[in-house]
Amino acid sequence: MGSDALKVAPPTGYPLGTNPTFKLFSAILIPILRALTKREWRGLENLPKSGPVIVCCNHISYIDVLVFAHCLYSNGRAPRFLGKESIFKVPVVGKILAASGQVPVARETSGASHAIDSALELIQAGHCLGVYPEGTLTRDENLWPMVAKTGIARLAIMSQVPVVPFAQWGDNDLMPRYSTKLVFWRRTKIKIQAGKALDFAKWYGKEDDQAALVEATAYVMAEITKMLEELRGELAPAEIFDPHKSDLPRTGNFMKNKKRKSS
Repeated sequence: MGSDALKVAPPTGYPLGTNPTFKLFSAILIPILRALTKREWRGLENLPKSGPVIVCCNHISYIDVLVFAHCLYSNGRAPRFLGKESIFKVPVVGKILAASGQVPVARETSGASHAIDSALELIQAGHCLGVYPEGTLTRDENLWPMVAKTGIARLAIMSQVPVVPFAQWGDNDLMPRYSTKLVFWRRTKIKIQAGKALDFAKWYGKEDDQAALVEATAYVMAEITKMLEELRGELAPAEIFDPHKSDLPRTGNFMKNKKRKSS
């Protein structure tokens, strides 16, 4: 990650990393989220106010990114997220995402490696990069984190910047998993907790070692799960759902596919 490879402008403004598109849509969306939710945010002192950082979180609802971005934005950082490429092809929405600096990911293809390169450029420039390590909404029937993809470990090892784990809960009550309908008739309580930066030093230099990547990824998800247990007030199951060992599709709304088959 030499300086001659820098292609992304360093973050500016406040929250750090904001731009005209970010400011416009934050001004629209944040009042709506405030009206719809009651927020309990913990541990935000662990989020660096400046400098490159990777933030990672569990994934339970389509609304997750907006809720998480609200938390980060209100605590001084305008994040850049890795998002599935198909969303960037949606008229208007795709242009908004691109203009705000978000990064498309061609999931389950060789093109996914290009997203890693783009993410590293954002980190090198000093941005706050948001990652959902599972790569899609959890397939666990009780919404516990599942075995994640190794992209988060690769980014952490290659960049060697702080990686701050987060857990979020309540988003599923605001917008149920795989639904696009918001709950308007009540203010939903949203809990978000940030942990201390994770230590990946033992894996540095092992970005091409698959066993090391799997181990480092499991380390990330264990920390996220531990915080989620605190937010939920219950213990996660001993056996972690592994999408690699399931006959469910790796991406997409598997619940919709189930309904189609049953009909």
